[in-house]
Amino acid sequence: MNILITSGGTSEKIDQVRSITNHSTGQLGKIISETFLTKGDHVTLVTTPKATRPDSHPNLTVILVENVASLLKTLEPLVYTHDVLIHAMAVSDYSPIYMTDFDSVATSSNLTEFLHKTNSESKISSQDDVQVLFLKKTPKIISLVKNWNPDIRLIGFKLLVDVADEELLETARASLIKNQAELIVANDLTEISNQEHKAYLVGSNTTIQAHSKKEIAQLLYQQMHKEERQ
Repeated sequence: MNILITSGGTSEKIDQVRSITNHSTGQLGKIISETFLTKGDHVTLVTTPKATRPDSHPNLTVILVENVASLLKTLEPLVYTHDVLIHAMAVSDYSPIYMTDFDSVATSSNLTEFLHKTNSESKISSQDDVQVLFLKKTPKIISLVKNWNPDIRLIGFKLLVDVADEELLETARASLIKNQAELIVANDLTEISNQEHKAYLVGSNTTIQAHSKKEIAQLLYQQMHKEERQ
C-alpha cells in the first residue's frame, strides 16, 4: 500500500529573518511512518526541515516543504498516486501580509489599505516599540483533498486545547463529514506529553481511544489494513 503522510509544522515568513510557526515537532508523524514502513508499506513523508523524521529506509521517500504554498504545490500531485493520506501536519492557518508601526495603523482612515501592501525590506525595522502584523487566511488543505482524488482514503487530525471530550468529539465528527474523511484523529493539547498522547480515532460509526503515539500509529495501521485481515 502507498501511504502519504504529512508531518511537522509549516512556517510563514514575515521577512527574511522572521517567521510565524507552531510548536509541532513531527514526532507523531515519524512514529506513524515507522509503523507503516516496518510492516512493508511504501511511505512518502511530506514534512518540514526542522521536524523529526525516520531514518532512511528503502520504502521511504521524504519531501521537504516550508510553508502552506509549497505544501499545496507538493501535495496535490501526490494525492493522485497514493492510496491513503494521513494528514498529521500542523498547517498554518494564517500567513503574514504586511507589518507596520502602530502609529500608521492608528491614524489610518481605512485599514483595508494595508491588505494590499507588502514589506519591501529584507529585515523590517525593530526601532518601533509596537508593530502591527496583518495576516491572511491560508487555504484549508484537507478540504481540497477529495476534490483532487475522490478515491483516496483520508485521515485528518483535529487539535483543540483544554476542552471537554464531548466538544472534541463533536468537532472531529463535523470535520469528518465536511472533509469526507475516513477517520479524524482528535486530540487535546493538554493531554499530550512526551510519555502520553491521548486521542480518539473518530470514524462514521466508531470511536476508538488511544493513549500514546505508538498506539495511535498501530490503530491507524490496523484500520487501513482491516480488510486484508478479514
